[in-house]
Amino acid sequence: MIVERQAIRAILLTPQNEVLLMRIHPPGNDECFWWITPGGGLEPSETIEDGLRRELREELGIEEFEVGPLVWRRQHTFDWADKRICQREEYFIVHVERFEPKMTDPVEATVLDRFRWWPAAELAEASERLTPLSLADIVERYLTEGAPQEELDVEVLVD
Repeated sequence: MIVERQAIRAILLTPQNEVLLMRIHPPGNDECFWWITPGGGLEPSETIEDGLRRELREELGIEEFEVGPLVWRRQHTFDWADKRICQREEYFIVHVERFEPKMTDPVEATVLDRFRWWPAAELAEASERLTPLSLADIVERYLTEGAPQEELDVEVLVD
């Protein structure tokens, strides 16, 4: 059985063009890592903005921010904790000053390895997996062209 899930994610961007990512591993596997943007699944009847505010409060300890433009959409099907998940994701830019993130969600803390502020220019050279795979291009396009003006396609990824 596949679990259907709607998720929101934030690409946190500083004035120095740094992006905050979280290095995670699957539950029970401390040897496989990849970098993700903060965010997660929407709860029933939760708006996108409310969900993103909750997720960033739980995962990073921040509360004061404005949700910026939608810059990417993806449908990702993957295995996680003995479940097959089909997750529809929307990625929003969130402009912030650099801060020290603090994970407060006890469940997420079990899969978090570390946080890192990445210079946007270094995303394309990452030796570890970033997700979405096109994150470097998404950030570069936003920095050079601004928010997308047309409807975004949906990237489909099946692991």
